[in-house]
Amino acid sequence: MKFINYLLFSLVIFGLLSCAEKEEKVSIIKEDNLEMQMIEAYNEGLKEFNKGDVFFAAKKFNEVELLYPQSIWAPRSTLMAAYVYYSQLYFTDAIYELERFLEKYKNHPNTDYAYYLLAICHYNQIVDEKKDIGEIIKAKTYFNILIKEFPNTDFAEDAKFKLELIQEILASKELYLANYYLDKEKWIPAMNRYKKIVNEYDTTIFVEEALYRLVELNYKLGLVMEAKKYAVLLGYNYQSSDWYERSYIILNSNYEKPEINKDLKKQNSLLKKIRDLLK
Repeated sequence: MKFINYLLFSLVIFGLLSCAEKEEKVSIIKEDNLEMQMIEAYNEGLKEFNKGDVFFAAKKFNEVELLYPQSIWAPRSTLMAAYVYYSQLYFTDAIYELERFLEKYKNHPNTDYAYYLLAICHYNQIVDEKKDIGEIIKAKTYFNILIKEFPNTDFAEDAKFKLELIQEILASKELYLANYYLDKEKWIPAMNRYKKIVNEYDTTIFVEEALYRLVELNYKLGLVMEAKKYAVLLGYNYQSSDWYERSYIILNSNYEKPEINKDLKKQNSLLKKIRDLLK
């Protein structure tokens, strides 16, 4: 009887071990199949992208992530889905994928690329500086992140250039509003806008006109010394420009062009940069 019990116990143990071995083999087979499916989906995504079928390509890349979310191919596939949308100007879809990537795959090696593509998606949607202020601000935010967190990358270098162009766009918007107030004879709001251009967008091509308008408005309001101050700044930085000549005429024929004080640069560092943008 004891022998029979021992035999049954041995058979049960053997059976359990056999089952465990079978389950392990099945698991390995499934894992192999899953990886093959993932690779197949990724390659199919590339194939469809090259054919120009953006939506099906993105679907296949998303499928890779669903099949094997723990693999190194999952975040890559998310970026590929974003890129294929971007390549065909489906910016909203690309932005969705990129934001999801940044949320889900924090500290990924391609985070700099994700931020760059996200910034470019917003940047490329800027059509009218008077209407697209939301896109301008978002693009500026992401370009600044690149410069701050990834300063030694090519993406950061391009971000600096794009930010200069964004400054031009924002300055253009301020000038548009300032001239609108000027036409409506709302002198104070107009002056505030022109001052903003001088203070915040001093490297842009719009600063010359802003300085001239400040000369014009201050003189009109009887603030001759203020008008002369802005004329000096305009002359110091843009003495050969038409805007300076026009400001010179405004003040009067007896107003002599100011001598350039050696200390003026220190006192008025506001406009010390000579515009070199867009060359």
